[in-house]
Amino acid sequence: MPRGASERGISVGIHDLEVATSHFVVSLSELAEHNGTDPAKYLIGLGQREMSFPAPDEDAVTIGAEAAAELLARTGVEGITTLLFATESGIDQSKAAGLWVHRLLGLPASMRVAEVKQACYGGTAALQAAAGMVARAPQERVLVIASDVARYALDSPGEPTQGAGAVAMLVSAAPALVELDPVSGRFTAEVDDFWRPNGMLEALVDGELSVAAYLDGVESSWLDLAARGGPSVERLAAILFHQPFGKMAQKGLRRLSSVVGRDLDGAGNTAGEAINSRMGNSYAASVYAALAGLLEYGLGEEPLSTGDRIGWFSYGSGSVSEFLTGTVGPAATTRSGSGGIAAKLDARAALGVPEYRALHTARGETPEVTDRLLPRTTRGRFRLAEVRGGARRYEGV
Repeated sequence: MPRGASERGISVGIHDLEVATSHFVVSLSELAEHNGTDPAKYLIGLGQREMSFPAPDEDAVTIGAEAAAELLARTGVEGITTLLFATESGIDQSKAAGLWVHRLLGLPASMRVAEVKQACYGGTAALQAAAGMVARAPQERVLVIASDVARYALDSPGEPTQGAGAVAMLVSAAPALVELDPVSGRFTAEVDDFWRPNGMLEALVDGELSVAAYLDGVESSWLDLAARGGPSVERLAAILFHQPFGKMAQKGLRRLSSVVGRDLDGAGNTAGEAINSRMGNSYAASVYAALAGLLEYGLGEEPLSTGDRIGWFSYGSGSVSEFLTGTVGPAATTRSGSGGIAAKLDARAALGVPEYRALHTARGETPEVTDRLLPRTTRGRFRLAEVRGGARRYEGV
C-alpha cells in the first residue's frame, strides 16, 4: 500500500474470495500401497492425505476461471479494472493466462490483464500490486487469481506433494473480508532450492535447501515486520503458512515460536492444514486456500470474530518471503460453518493409481504445441477444448 494511504483513511484488502480445485483426486494411501511405501510416510510424515489431479481438459486457466466465476456471481463485475493472474504453471511465454479467463468470464474490455510469476509467492505479489492500485483509485476493484497445478516426476520424492487448486480474490477499498495492515515484513535471497527451466514440465528441487530457505524466510520476514512496526505476535488470533505440504507449515510455526520466544502451537490453523492435506500443493494459491479455510472453519470450535487480527506467511522458492497481517471483517462471520470447501473436495472423482499414472505420463509426453482435440472429462464450467498451431481454445459449459 502506498505510504500515507492508511493516514488518508483508505482501508484496502480482500472483499471476497473463492476456492476451486480439479476434477480428479488421488488417495495417497493407495499411492503408498502401489509404491510399496509405508502410508505413514505420506499421511504423518508429510501431513498429506490426498492430492487433486487435473483432467486432460483442465489446467491452471480452467481452475482459475472456475474460482473467479463463482466469486463474481456474488460480487458482480462493476468497478473491476484489472485482472492479475498469478501462477507458476504458465502455459505461454508471452500471453497471460488471465486473457483466456477474461474472455471466458465475459469481463469488460476496458481492463488491464497481466500475469505475475515468482514461484509460490506470486499470489501475494499480485495481492500487493492490487492493493496499491486500489489505494491510488479507491473506486476501482482488482480481481486476483492465483492458480496452479503442482507436478513432479512419477516415483520422485515430490510426487505425493502434487496438487491443483485456485483462489480468486476481489481486492477493494472498505473490504468486507480482510483489511490489510499497511506494513508487512519482506525478505529476499537468491537460492537454487526449486526451479523449472524453460521447456520442463516438472520442477527441479533441492529438498534440504528448500526447507532451510523457507525457514530462513519465516524468521527474516517476521523480524522485518517487527522492525517496521507491525503487530506483535500476541495480537494475532491465528497465523497461516504457505503449505507445500502440511508438516512444512508446522515447521514454520515452530521456527516462529523460537524467534518470538513463545509457544505458538495454539495459533496454528488446523483447518487450513486440513484443506491442504486433501488438495495438495497449489503453489501460488496455497496460503490463500488456507485463509479460506480459516474464514470458513475458524479456530477449532471458535469462529473468527470481526476485528480479529490474523497473520500469514507467503513463500516462493528462489526465494521471496513476506509476512502479512490483516483484520477480519464482518463478512467472515457469514462464511463460518458453510462447509463449501469440503463439499468441493468431496465432489472430486476418485482416480485409481494406474489411471493416474497413465494420465500423468500422457500429459508429460504431449508437448503443449501438439495439435489435438480433448474429450470432455471435467464437470467444471470451463475446459480446454482444442490446441491447434500451438494456440489454445477454451470453452464454457
